[in-house]
Amino acid sequence: MNSSSEELLFDWNHKIRRSKLSPLGHFEFHDETLRDGIQGPSIVDPSIEDKLRIIELTDALGIHSADIGLPGAGPRAVEDVTAIVRHAQACKLKISLGCAARTHINDIRPIAEISQRTGQRLEVLCFIGTSPIRQYAESWDLERLLHLSGEAIEFAVQEGLPVNFVTEDTIRTPPATLQPIFLRAIDKGVERLTLCDTVGHATPDGVKNLIQWTRHLIEGTGADVKVDWHGHNDRGLGVCNTLFAVEYGADRVHGTALGIGERVGNAALDQVLLNLRLMGEIDQDLSRLVEWCTLVGEATGTPIHRAYPLLGHDAFRTATGVHAAAIIKAHRKGDAWLADRIYSGVPAGLFGKGQLIEVGHQSGLSNVVWWLEQHGIAPSPGMAEAVLTEAKQRDRVLSDAEVQAVVDGWHADRP
Repeated sequence: MNSSSEELLFDWNHKIRRSKLSPLGHFEFHDETLRDGIQGPSIVDPSIEDKLRIIELTDALGIHSADIGLPGAGPRAVEDVTAIVRHAQACKLKISLGCAARTHINDIRPIAEISQRTGQRLEVLCFIGTSPIRQYAESWDLERLLHLSGEAIEFAVQEGLPVNFVTEDTIRTPPATLQPIFLRAIDKGVERLTLCDTVGHATPDGVKNLIQWTRHLIEGTGADVKVDWHGHNDRGLGVCNTLFAVEYGADRVHGTALGIGERVGNAALDQVLLNLRLMGEIDQDLSRLVEWCTLVGEATGTPIHRAYPLLGHDAFRTATGVHAAAIIKAHRKGDAWLADRIYSGVPAGLFGKGQLIEVGHQSGLSNVVWWLEQHGIAPSPGMAEAVLTEAKQRDRVLSDAEVQAVVDGWHADRP
């Protein structure tokens, strides 16, 4: 039997789902790492050198667009955004670039000036809070929201910039508020509406209801306006909701590398890409996904949890006897494809990583024999047993140095 055949991997995920996830037949990815991502209170704002490397890798992953800063924040933000734009032009990157702005002309003006200086058409992601709770806290009313958003959008459009109107906390904003605000935005010339789950409140049902309601509203106008989904992870549903956003008709979904961002972060774009690749929804080259996330982690001072999917130190490690034995048997068959899937829902090799078998108190003799062979040590009678005996006395996995020390000690005891 060919080990790559479907007979070895029956998949309930695909038995009752339509052939393609997106009803639109296409969708795009938008990266917020360098803007929304670095708002996290524990996040270090990367150096410009790191930002340039990050945007190169973002482009290499086939991510369609990126928010690269909020120029209205001050001179450093203007300098960094300008440098990123010029670098992208010099490297002939394909990625589309945009900048965030509050619904104030003073926030949009520096974006227009950067666009004019560089000749780069920058998307304006113009945001304002719309939920009743936000309105109450700010002492805003609907008329104020309509005035601020309409004036800002009109100015950006007059400057020749594509406008993405971002309603913060959309998921907790009622239709009676969203309808007039969206209609005003569409009338003023926006190209996109971004639906935000700003505080991670949404469930998949909420994603469905909001996206479908918005699409119906847009269709009623006859305008060609795209729908974006921007989710956060406060309930731990950031990635899940983003996948559902694709299924429910979002044209573009947002996220950040490693899910960095305020509070518990944004939807992790790396996990969204990983899942859609494994689901067969995208076929772009993700071989640099690990490099991208590792760079973002280092540049922002974000440690990667050992159990983080794909990237964590433990993602493809095992010292459990039963699990390791199955992987080893697959390797003994000379079948790397099988070994990469027998105890892993994510094929490590697809992303430039590999399965790692170690020795600990839950290991079996096969773990030790495999470890010895992988380290170029021919197991002699009693050697593997000595290592296993030592491992059983510990409460954790042995390091390579500790295993080697047992082997050296075993040799020293031999005449």
